[in-house]
Amino acid sequence: MRLIPAVDIQGGKAVRLVEGDPERETVYFEDPVGAALYWEEQGASFLHVVDLDAAIGSGDNRGQIRRIAAALTMPFEVGGGVRTLADAEELLELGAERVVIGTVFAKRPEEVERMLTALGPEKVVPSLDGRGLELTVAGWREGGAGDVLEMARRAAEMGFTSLIFTDVRRDGTLEGLDLEVIARVREAWPHYLIAGGGVASDEDLEGLERLGVEAAIAGKALYEGTVDGRRWWAAGS
Repeated sequence: MRLIPAVDIQGGKAVRLVEGDPERETVYFEDPVGAALYWEEQGASFLHVVDLDAAIGSGDNRGQIRRIAAALTMPFEVGGGVRTLADAEELLELGAERVVIGTVFAKRPEEVERMLTALGPEKVVPSLDGRGLELTVAGWREGGAGDVLEMARRAAEMGFTSLIFTDVRRDGTLEGLDLEVIARVREAWPHYLIAGGGVASDEDLEGLERLGVEAAIAGKALYEGTVDGRRWWAAGS
């Protein structure tokens, strides 16, 4: 089980939201570079960065992402507002190891094919964000965008090799994972699976291990200390 800390950036700060609501934020670091460096110092080997402003179309935090790339030695991925091949290329040029796509994957398959052709599946990861198994897009503000299981199968058919699934009903709540929903995603997706949305304890991560999920993204649980990342990173995750 690989544990991946999340650094979500809104208004230039490292924050956590409750269920993706921009109005329900907690600021954990005034400077997101400080958050990124903290997790690297704690032993993490990979970082998940989200530009929340870009995700909802209210600006972007590219300058902060550039600073993170300059400060870190560990690789990181970036999601939020990646709508075109040009967006993806810009983030990769800034220093991201790969980009995470959500809305464009659900709405513009032709652009996704362009990304895959130009960059390859090792540089582009689809993220399926669901209220349960109902797909949401546009920074989680639009529901009814499809069925998560159908989209997971589509991603496999297109040639993707990694997939992120987030249950937005629980993200930022510390309520624990809905392992029944994740088990269904695991059945539908045959490759490397990263799960998130509500991680609250080591028991959640152990439950993912039992399901055969390869990695987990955690935010609030790490920031609040309900999960000690050092235990997992010391084991090589």
